[in-house]
Parts: sequence; C-alpha cells; structure tokens
Amino acid sequence: MRFIIAVIVSLGLSACVDGASVFPVTSSAQDDLDENVTLVRLTAENIGYYKREVSQPQIGDGGLPGSATWTYRVAPGDILSVLVYNHPELTMPAGPERSAAETGFRVQSDGTFFYPFVGQVQAAGLAPEQIRANLMRGLADYIADPQLEVRVAAFNSQAINITGAVGLPQRLPVTTVPMRLLDAVNAAGGLDPEADPKRVMIQRDGKLYKVDLHGFLQQGLAANNPMLGSGDLVYVPARISEEVFILGEVGNNGAIDLDREPLSLTQALARQGGLDELRADARGIFVFRGDVQEMTVFQLSVESPTGFLLGTHFNLAPGDVVYVTRSPRQRWNDTIKGLLPTVGAVGSTSSVVDGL
Repeated sequence: MRFIIAVIVSLGLSACVDGASVFPVTSSAQDDLDENVTLVRLTAENIGYYKREVSQPQIGDGGLPGSATWTYRVAPGDILSVLVYNHPELTMPAGPERSAAETGFRVQSDGTFFYPFVGQVQAAGLAPEQIRANLMRGLADYIADPQLEVRVAAFNSQAINITGAVGLPQRLPVTTVPMRLLDAVNAAGGLDPEADPKRVMIQRDGKLYKVDLHGFLQQGLAANNPMLGSGDLVYVPARISEEVFILGEVGNNGAIDLDREPLSLTQALARQGGLDELRADARGIFVFRGDVQEMTVFQLSVESPTGFLLGTHFNLAPGDVVYVTRSPRQRWNDTIKGLLPTVGAVGSTSSVVDGL
C-alpha cells in the first residue's frame, strides 16, 4: 500500500503545472516513475486488451478414477438379513422389539458368515445378489427349489467422510444406493454460505482430485458430480476473498469481493456511490495492478459518458486498487478553508492589540 501511495504522489507531482493537473499523464509521468511501473491510458483502441475473461467451470472430475455405475460389495462388519420363503425355521425372527440388524448374520473378519445347513458362506467382496445365488445352491440339497432374499440390514463396513464448509461434517455410510458428490453434500447439511463449490477436493487412494461442483449446479455438467465410493474423503473449502479496493474521491471508500461476481471499473465505482461531484477529478481515475516488482497503472478519464462506457469493458482483477484523484480546484479550496480559522484568529488578535 505504501508503494501505491508513492506512485500516486509521483503521478500527482508529474501532472501538476502551476497548481493545475495536466491529463492524460502519459509520456512525462512515465519518465518520473520507477522502471517497474508502467502507465497505460485506457482508450477505445486498447480497452479490448484489458477485458478480463470470466472463468469457465472446469469440465470433468479432475481425473477422478472410478466407475460411473455403482454396485455395493459386502464387507466385514456388515449385517445380512436372509429370508427363506415358506421356511420360517430358517429365518431368524426379529420379534416385536428386535430389528433385523440385531438378529441378522454379521460378516466376520474373514469375510464369511455361518448359515444353517450350508455352513460358512463367503460374503466379502460380493453383491447381495451373488450371496443369494450361492445360498440357493447350498440349500438346494435340503430344500426343493429354495426361494430366498438377501438384504444388508446394517451398513457398517464402508463410509464416506465429508468435512469443511458444510452444514454438518460427518461420516456417511456407503449403502446399496449410489451416492454422488451432491448427495453427500446434501446429506451433510448442504453448503455453508461461505463455501466455495468450485474447489471441492476429493481424496481417493491417497491422491487428491479437484472437482468444480459449481459447474454442475449452475450448468448441469454431469461429470462435475462424480460417483463416490468407500474411503473417499470430501473436503469443501471456504471461499477465498478476492477483493478490490476503491479509494479516493468516491461516495464510499471500501472493498468489493469479486469472488461472488465479476465487476467492471464502472460497476465498481457505481457500487461505491460514484465519483464525488464536488471533489473528484473525472480525468484522474487510476487502477493499480501488480506489486512492487511489477506494477501497471491504468488511467481512465470520465469527463464524458464515453469514459464510463470504456470502463464497462475494463474488468477488475483481485488485488486491484482503484483511486480517484481530487480536482485541483478543490485541492486549493480545501487549503484555503484550512487556513481561514488561523487567519481569522490572527486578525482578531491584531484588532485587540490595536485597541489597547
């Protein structure tokens, strides 16, 4: 900020001749500035070079590996419910106060569970439909044409963790119902008001992938709402403020966040109350872009409506400092007003002395 103030002072001094400012400040002012400062006057001829393109959503899921379809695979810790039709003796009754999860068959650490007549049944890594087919073959020696159904009564083995700027960060169980990124966000209470859906990170198998969920929400890009799987860690970051600063002779000095919406120079000035009609110099609107290593200073004159029209084509970038200079006449008026109380006091003292 000190560097910007120094540049402002240099521009002001180089543009002053006998108390009046000379605009545009191009050739002579450039000679008085440091080599790392470039002064550019915005005109109809060059305004197109400085139009900031609005960022487009990143299409796709950042190379996130995995299938677009979902099949649940049973794993150790899951509890299975087996229902054999017309054979209640093979179906463990839940009872009025016991759930299927309490009376079901728990898949052991070796991936199997015990079932009457069949013995140890392999379950880990198989879909419920595959387990059903294996049980039907095993029971065929004891029951003619067995009809049965296999369900997962409790999903204990697999989960997705979601954290960051969501309503309720939590562990979400993986079930037979496929879960996409938006499903996980909604299940966790939705996006926080300060969340940045453009930079969602998914960690899978030790690697990080960036996903632009905003592209799915705003433009329906299906690839930006990928399928999630067991072990995925979803992190929704908070939005990073991308501010520009409006200073000088405007209605309200302050900062504007560009992350919510892109703004042109004219829009930003209007947002802050416009130029001060009594104090501002319409020829001296400056935009400082860069840092101490390399700074570009843009000058825009809005003496006529054409200048404001040019300003609508100059999109601001994060970190820009917009400064509106004070008119020379107002500068001298302020100086005179500041001196009047002192001069008045001196005059009153002289009158008292003369009267003695």
